[in-house]
Order: sequence, then C-alpha cells, then structure tokens
Amino acid sequence: MKKYIVPSLAALMAAAFLTTAQAKEIGMNVPSPPLNEARITELAGPQSKAWLDYLARSKARMTADQDALLAERKGLTTIPAEPATGNGEATMPLKAEAAWYKTPEARAVADSIVSYQTPAGGWGKNQPYNVPPRQKGQAYVGGNENRVNDPANFDRPLIDKWSYVGTTDNGATITEIRYLARVAAQNPAEAAPYHNSIVRGIEYLLAAQFPNGGWPQVWPLQGGYHDMVTLNDNAMEGVISLMRDAGAGQAQGKGDFAFLPDALKARARAAEQAGLKALLAGQVVIDGKLTLWPQQYDPLTGQPTSARNYEPPSLSSTESAGILMYLMQRPDPSPEEVKAVHAGVAMLKQLKIDGYVFKRVEGDDGRRLHAQADAPPLWSRYYDMKALKPIFSDRSKQIFDTVDDVSAGRRNGYAWFSTSPQKAIETYEGWRAKHPQVK
Repeated sequence: MKKYIVPSLAALMAAAFLTTAQAKEIGMNVPSPPLNEARITELAGPQSKAWLDYLARSKARMTADQDALLAERKGLTTIPAEPATGNGEATMPLKAEAAWYKTPEARAVADSIVSYQTPAGGWGKNQPYNVPPRQKGQAYVGGNENRVNDPANFDRPLIDKWSYVGTTDNGATITEIRYLARVAAQNPAEAAPYHNSIVRGIEYLLAAQFPNGGWPQVWPLQGGYHDMVTLNDNAMEGVISLMRDAGAGQAQGKGDFAFLPDALKARARAAEQAGLKALLAGQVVIDGKLTLWPQQYDPLTGQPTSARNYEPPSLSSTESAGILMYLMQRPDPSPEEVKAVHAGVAMLKQLKIDGYVFKRVEGDDGRRLHAQADAPPLWSRYYDMKALKPIFSDRSKQIFDTVDDVSAGRRNGYAWFSTSPQKAIETYEGWRAKHPQVK
C-alpha cells in the first residue's frame, strides 16, 4: 500500500464546500466507500485475488456465525434476553495483583468471557463479564435489539440485530485475550479452557487482518466504515501490540503467552510486521512532509475516510499519539520508523494549544474552550489536513472550524480535546537521544 499524500481537503471529503459568507459550516462529512468486489477489482491491481479471497472468507464466516446461533435456538420455546451492556473493560482488570487472578471472582469473569466468544473467535464491545455465562441461544453481543435503522446515520445497522459481533472497538477482543492470559498464567492446572479460547482469539485476529496488513474495526466485515483500516481508539495499535507480546515478545518462553505453539507465535510475529508496515504507510504526507495519522482509512486506496457522522477525514492527535508510543517502544526501530516518530512528534508539538481548557462553566450550554494560564497543553482531536487547524463535526454531518458550533449534546458527549499527546512528547525527549534524526 502506498503512503497517502494529501492532494486537497475538498477532494478527500468528496463534498462541495459552502461558499456563502453566512454559512457556519466549512464542509459536509460523507460516508466511507464500500469494500466490495467492484472496488477491489477496480483498485486492488495485482492483489485483487487476495482481497477477493479475503472478502469471500469474511462472508462465509459471517454465515457460519449466524447459522451457529440459529442452530442453538432451534427448538427453544423462549429466546434468552440479550446480554448486558456497559463498561466491559472495568470487569477485566489487567493490572491487578497476580494473586487476585487466582480468586473465584477472577475465574468467574474468565469463564463468562469464554462463554461469550463468538464462533469466529472474537468478542463484542461494551460487554461486562461479571455476569453468569452465556445461555444456549443467547445473542453473542448485547445492544443490537433496539438499534434504529436510520439511513442518515453512518453507524446504522446494515444487518438486522447483528452488529459488532466480533470487534476491536473499545478494546474488545484484545482485552478479553489479555485477561484470559493473566488468569491462565495464575491457574496452570485449570488453564486448558482459557488457553483454547486465547488461541481461538489470536486465530480470529489473524484471519481478520487485511492483505495490506491493516485491521478492520469489525470482523467478519459488516459494511460501512467498520470495514476501513481502523486506528480509532487505538484499535489497530492494540492488535499489533498484542501480536508483539504473543509472538516476538514471548519468544524466550516467558510471560502470559509462553504456552502458545511455536507456529502460532511465528504467525503473530509476521502479523505484527505486516501491521507495522501498514501503520507506516498510513502516516499522512502533506507538502512532502510526514505528519500524523487519521482515525481510519480506506484499505484499498490508503485515503483517510470518515467514521461516524461527526468523525470526518482528518489528522487525529490522540490516535497518532498512541501509534507514536508503540513505535517508541520498539527495541530496534528501522530508519523508516525513526523518521516517522521524529516527524509525528514534531507535528504534535506544532499543533498543541496552550493556555486553554475544555470545560463547562456557569452560564454555558455545554463544554467550551476557556482561557486558563496554567492549563496543560491541549490538542484538538481532529485537524484539517490542508490548513492544519482544528475541525469539528456533528450528527448533522456538518463540519465546523469552531467547537462552539457543535450542538450542546455532541459537545458534551465527545472527546473533542485531549491532553494525552503530551505523554508521547515526554517519552520522545528520552527516546530521541538514542535515535537521532535520519537524513
């Protein structure tokens, strides 16, 4: 996949910018292009067969997953209620004391996790596991019964009552695998079901990897922006880091993944390398210079794309910071990796906002930027890829150059600004001494 070079913001958004002086918005967000046979045949070139095979495997796997649930429900007089939804990650702590993973409480969570694994090997998002194991015929993932099929919503369900059934969104699948590995390591005599589930989970992620090394948000593919290479919420970085730990990181037979078969470790190492190559190719070039990464991009063209209605194609500071942290953790970075880090951190430094906090004060209808002399550095989540200035959007798909024009509900309910990139900059200060600029 070629590194994407920005031609113009208008071309990227594929939408006419408004020209009237009175208009508040500076553009309109449009949905991501489909990943289908027609576009693959047109755009994938020599890799068309690999992409078409991938698409066929995804469709077959989707059918198999749905058939498995239907088979369970055959003959049932009552279909069990949907699984609970909520803060799933809170029920799977990864930094507890080692002894805690031996407790009945920890084991019960692990048993629940195993029970909710989809036939393909993944897990849904926002799923708490401090609940009883899944019942026969119960949906694998909660929250699908009441999804509204709104044609104007980029996140509308394209398959009735079947969405996010196997995903890396919000840390799903990645967190389940890591948690099971912690429990298995502390309970070696009873580890077999957890080991089996972990292997299936890693096999699932390997099957989901695109031919170009990236990963979609949901697999089997469910359509829409979920089929794009997804960096959003550090999804792809999370998968690559897991592959690192499952493969190269555990090559000496140590750690939570030491039990994995050597052949699977080798495949994990290869997946990490392919994913790393895709990450480097996804760093956006503007005026001949490397900058940051988008939240997601078209796997066939490398172009940044939209996600939800209020998530336009752009440079994303928070996702870029996560990628930079991953790259700086690599022990022997290549010249290309070193160049990517220097350029990415330089851009974060250029884009930071000093002297402001994003909060709500008395009299505001929602959060706004307010001057504060001692405020820590702040970054907008999204930056226009031409002007390198903050941009914001809304459920209406309108794109604005000020957060004040976003509706109060969306202004309060989304992380439009963040201080998290500062950690990448601080880490860089020590890293750069060992890795000087590559000319």
